[in-house]
Amino acid sequence: MNETGAVMNARKVAYILKGYPRLSETFIAQEMLALEQCGLGILIVSLRHPTDRKVHPIAEAIRAERLYLPEYLYQEPLRVWRSWRQIRRRNGYRHAQRAWLADLLRDPTPNRVRRFGQALVLAAELPADIHHLHAHFLHTPASVARYTALMRGLGWTVSAHAKDIWTTPDWEKREKLGAAQWVVTCTAAGHAHLAALAPQPERIALCYHGLDLDRFSSPPPRCQGGDGGDAERPVRLLSVGRAVAKKGYDELLSALALLPPDLAWRLVHIGGGELAGALRRQAELLGLSSRIEWRGACAQPEVLAAYRAADLFVLAAKVAADGDRDGLPNVLMEAQSQGLACIATDVSGIPELIRDGETGMLVPPGNPPTLAAALLALIRDPGRRTALGAAGERHVRQSFSMTSGIDMLARRFGLTPEKTATEVRGAREPVAAG
Repeated sequence: MNETGAVMNARKVAYILKGYPRLSETFIAQEMLALEQCGLGILIVSLRHPTDRKVHPIAEAIRAERLYLPEYLYQEPLRVWRSWRQIRRRNGYRHAQRAWLADLLRDPTPNRVRRFGQALVLAAELPADIHHLHAHFLHTPASVARYTALMRGLGWTVSAHAKDIWTTPDWEKREKLGAAQWVVTCTAAGHAHLAALAPQPERIALCYHGLDLDRFSSPPPRCQGGDGGDAERPVRLLSVGRAVAKKGYDELLSALALLPPDLAWRLVHIGGGELAGALRRQAELLGLSSRIEWRGACAQPEVLAAYRAADLFVLAAKVAADGDRDGLPNVLMEAQSQGLACIATDVSGIPELIRDGETGMLVPPGNPPTLAAALLALIRDPGRRTALGAAGERHVRQSFSMTSGIDMLARRFGLTPEKTATEVRGAREPVAAG
């Protein structure tokens, strides 16, 4: 390992994910595809089978083989038993068992048992050419990576993001931050929190996901939309995100209900989620149903088309009751890359992207009247929407390309400098706008 903790001479890395593929985790697929193009061999290890009915094209471009672990141990008991029979003779098994039992005493849950069982299967079935484990998310995937690494005598690393940072107990974060060779996280807020807990803060690095600007090329010229005064030409609002508490859609609906009744607007929502039914009922009670189109989960080409058709993007993210919150939502970078003006809340990493009044508008979370005022101001002012959209696009393209983050990861995985994402991206054909 070099001075940055990079895994040198790595031939192949196992990427341990909670589920794959997932429509809501394009940033992970983007990363894996870019690293493959840089020369990294990847095995995708998924703790769950896919549930989304649609798949983003980017997932279909990834060549990596997949290994699905038992989602629930009772579903594949023979597979788990055979793995235990094989692994229990390894020297590392006792180390992993001690670590797991210490965790189980503090977290006596079925999930903790499942993680150890999944690690047994992964340790038994891991191909011989895998020399390193990398987990995406600090909670369940990192637990499986840690136990497996102990069993097999391998190094492991982790990318921490949002929910996994803010809902994992501090004791567990300290254990994992001390055991991992290095950790990257995607917001300055998350980095500060983890560095304060880490036994060796220098192991924690800030690594923005950024955006693959080849896949989000500059949009066609955007027609200036209406000002809310013409019912035949309503201002087209868009929000993309899962229907879960931390996305704040209940508060967005409350804010929309506060707008003047004669204001002409329509909202398109894209995303699945367990609160979708409740939100539709809320919209009906507020008298908004006729103004809202619920499209559900969509593949990336459909989402891109929606960005280009909209006049204004809005995301009312907040901190949920259990502490869950967004990191830096990729949908905001995507929307801004298409010259779309954005209104968002100043939660977690969002202010690291949106400069209030310069590249978008920020409002406090949990405040529907303030959000309604911001919506009204930009619905009424198409010229300002155009200016904010243009400034947001410039900012994303100048400061939030994925290449710097991919280059950092490539170096840490031991790839040679001539195979960094900067050169690979420069050699690729850009995706045509339209």
